Amino acid sequence: MTKEVRTRFAPSPTGTMHIGNLRTAIYTYLIAKKDNGKFVLRIEDTDQERLVEGATKIIYDTLKMFNLVHDEGPDVGGPYKPYIQSERKDTYLPYAKQLIEEGHAYYCFCSKERIDNLRTKAEENKVQFKYDRHCLNLTKEEITKKIENEPYVIRQLMPDTGELKYQDDVFGTLSFDNTILEDQVLIKSDGFPTYNFANVIDDHLMDITHIVRGSEYLSSTPKYIHLYNAFKWDVPTFVHLPLIVLEGGKKISKRTGDGIVSILINNGYLPEAILNALALLGWSHGDEKEFFTLDELIKEFGIKGISKSPSLFDEAKLRWINSEYIKNMTDEQFHTIVNERLKNVLTQKLDTKKIAKILHKRTEVLTDIENNVDFLNEVLEYDKELYFHKKMKCDYEVAVIVLPQVISIFEKLTSWDHDAIYQSLVNLANNLEYKNGKVMWPVRVALTGKSITPGGAIDIADILGKDITIKRLKDAMDKLEKN
Repeated sequence: MTKEVRTRFAPSPTGTMHIGNLRTAIYTYLIAKKDNGKFVLRIEDTDQERLVEGATKIIYDTLKMFNLVHDEGPDVGGPYKPYIQSERKDTYLPYAKQLIEEGHAYYCFCSKERIDNLRTKAEENKVQFKYDRHCLNLTKEEITKKIENEPYVIRQLMPDTGELKYQDDVFGTLSFDNTILEDQVLIKSDGFPTYNFANVIDDHLMDITHIVRGSEYLSSTPKYIHLYNAFKWDVPTFVHLPLIVLEGGKKISKRTGDGIVSILINNGYLPEAILNALALLGWSHGDEKEFFTLDELIKEFGIKGISKSPSLFDEAKLRWINSEYIKNMTDEQFHTIVNERLKNVLTQKLDTKKIAKILHKRTEVLTDIENNVDFLNEVLEYDKELYFHKKMKCDYEVAVIVLPQVISIFEKLTSWDHDAIYQSLVNLANNLEYKNGKVMWPVRVALTGKSITPGGAIDIADILGKDITIKRLKDAMDKLEKN
């Protein structure tokens, strides 16, 4: 293309953002940046009844979190401002009136009740609803009189015959029967443009070259193209993305909380991992590579790699990708995260670097950090049967033998570190002619009250410190003696 590539992400501020919105933003960004083009953010708030307070901030914050930096937008400005549709309200009516003058649109004064009755009849007769063009042939005099006294909308006059063919960069050549297209509303009775009309006008005025959106909008695309043709404007390139579905083919739904981005973040997923997973949700690089930075995606991404088939959102796969990102963090990076997340969790001062070390390779999502350290604050309630471990040949009777000797050894230790703790427990095992695990297991249970922990007895004793460790071992012995 000789023209600069300009794409736009145009969400409506109607609530949270789900992975379908975010994947659209990612692909829209990549298509622009692949060709050194411009990525534009436009806020489409023409549906005033559905606006949610704070939703625009969610859009800004989400794009920032995923490093999808827009070149133009409401918050950064640009040569095509304003970038909020409600601030462009006066832009659209003149274009609608132009269509009326040229015979491509008309005023409609039908009441909501009449339209609802038509819709009900269509449902009863099991046919697709189409407005009956009741107002199409009003005279100029009738229109002038009604405009002064009655609310109205402006409708697009669709072709009655033939079919429309257009090229989609993902789905190829598509054909639509013009006779099934309804005369869609362009300007609503409140003076605001409809979503479809405002999109076309703004995309043209902002020189948008590529329209990137979900394939669920394929059926509405002919309406867009008929508008472009009516204005004699160049039709932009359409790039429809495959549906994202859940297990069983169910479509993701924001209403039921499916794939909400903020929930994924709150559940401990990293933005880098989410972006990586969503980039692969409908696009193939052509080989088995599964991990990409944003810069690598810009370099490698291509529309030809986008699939037509629905893409399965597999949270188990996302969890695996996330765990790999965490494992590949440096010790310093991971410790920074651990330190921040444990700041208001730990009830006593412990060495978070040591905690991070035992958590690093065992953390799949960040919430595992808090969930896996509950025992550091206090020993959880447990039954003496927890001391039973078939492989270690251990039970509570072994614990009764081991724990008093561990207490005695620990009390005499002058150096409290990982190596000293390890050597003292190994020596005890040798003296008792036990395998190491037969000593380590009851110590782990006594210190944590859990069978599974992100570190073994030595790691935990080292983290807890000498005083807390000995106290917990004594408490465990008291519990065993009472039972």
